[in-house]
Parts: sequence; structure tokens; C-alpha cells
Amino acid sequence: MADHSNSRVAAIIPCNDVDAAERWWNRLGFSRPAEQDFGDYRMLSDGEGGEVHLQPAVEGWLVPGRNPFGIYVYTPRVDALAAMAGNAIIEGVKRAEHKEWGMYEFALNGPDDLLVRIGWPSRLVSSEL
Repeated sequence: MADHSNSRVAAIIPCNDVDAAERWWNRLGFSRPAEQDFGDYRMLSDGEGGEVHLQPAVEGWLVPGRNPFGIYVYTPRVDALAAMAGNAIIEGVKRAEHKEWGMYEFALNGPDDLLVRIGWPSRLVSSEL
């Protein structure tokens, strides 16, 4: 039987401006190796197992304010990223919160109005919050 302990999933995100999207993801700690050059296809990693791939969207596919896509970033670094995001958090409270669905999270408006939620299971977050 095959060993599946290293299975992963990476989202492939269409972007109107791949360079701008890459800079946005860089602020969240995602980067690509300097030697990686696949043109407009960018494979970014946070160094902790999180990955996103960026590629150009088909012209006219991503309409401002109507992006149907979203991504969830699972990371224990929720508070550090929320502090970095500050007023860019799109919820009323500009910090991470425990949600009724069991996640400690916050949301951002990513490149091309992509919904980006960043969180970690509430049960794994220190009760001192």
C-alpha cells in the first residue's frame, strides 16, 4: 500500500495581475524560490506546508467585485498575520475571532477580490486569548 502521509493540496488561483498577486501573498509569508522561473505560473510556499499557485486568468473572467473564488489558509500564525493585516481585515472586528464553526480566524480581500480566510481550529488555540 502506498504511503500517503505526504499528500497535499495546493490551490491554483487565477489572477488578473500575477505580479501584484505574488506581492500580496509575499506579505502573508508565501514566496517562491529565487531560481523558480515558470513565467506567469508562480508556485508559492509559506515554508510550513502551505502552498498557493498563481496563474493568469482568462481575460474578462475575474470581474472586480464578483470573484466567486475563496481560499482558506490553515496556520497557527493567525495572530501574527492578523496583526500584520490590521485594518485590511474585512470584518467589523479588526482581529482574529473564535467563530461558531470552531475556527479562530479572520478574513481579507485578496487580489482580484479573492476571499482569503486565515485561521486555525479554536480547540488548538491557547485558552489565554
